[in-house]
Amino acid sequence: MNVAGIDCGAKNTKAVILSNDKIRAMRSISSGFDYNRATEKAFDLGLEEADLSREDVTHIAVTGAGKKEVTLAQSTVTVLSADAKATHHLFPSAQTVIDVGAEEARAIRLNEVGKLIDFAINEKCAAGAGTFIETMALALEVNLEEMGPLSLRSKRDLSMKAQCVVFAESEVISLIHANYSKADISRAVHEAIADRVAAMARKVGLESDVVLIGGMSRNEGFVDSLKRVLKEDVLIPDNTEFLCAYGAAVKAAQKARQS
Repeated sequence: MNVAGIDCGAKNTKAVILSNDKIRAMRSISSGFDYNRATEKAFDLGLEEADLSREDVTHIAVTGAGKKEVTLAQSTVTVLSADAKATHHLFPSAQTVIDVGAEEARAIRLNEVGKLIDFAINEKCAAGAGTFIETMALALEVNLEEMGPLSLRSKRDLSMKAQCVVFAESEVISLIHANYSKADISRAVHEAIADRVAAMARKVGLESDVVLIGGMSRNEGFVDSLKRVLKEDVLIPDNTEFLCAYGAAVKAAQKARQS
């Protein structure tokens, strides 16, 4: 049985195809302004990789910010449910899931059998998500990919007071003029976002094991800061940015079996 899960995110759309519960294909493209078109393209690229046709796929489930605009899928899945399903599938001992993407961050609390029992979402302010790092990288005049490694070279604790992106950008410029190193400022930026995310995780009740997913889990500077703020180690799955799409695919397989 072949099924597909598609995560139609604000920045990227990811497609995962499962064949008899095994991952057959994973593809990601930029979402652009047309979620439906992005979903169709990501799905077709996944089919090409898996050497399947659309008729070979029994059920398609979609999740993410653009899920309501998608006409391709037979069912929709909430991001929280997809995160919980995928994480428990891969890490049965996990009880806290932290998902930090480009424009949103989430903390999820699971019980011993993987059921979602509480959650918190930071969706009002970019200071709790990856866009914050992008904006600060522009202010520092460094490539986004350099921000994580740069922060690890810091030799000084430096805190940022501003919580809003606009004010934080002004603060970064002030720190540059005060001759603080880019490494120290980069670490302060990562510490600021880690503080927000950690506070959200504690709100739902921080319990081990902690799993970090989403695009920001690829940022080694953020991972280092989050571990330090949480005083906890974090588990990071392979292909973490596809985890939500994988959770939707697992849900699709369940739907297909039920029908």
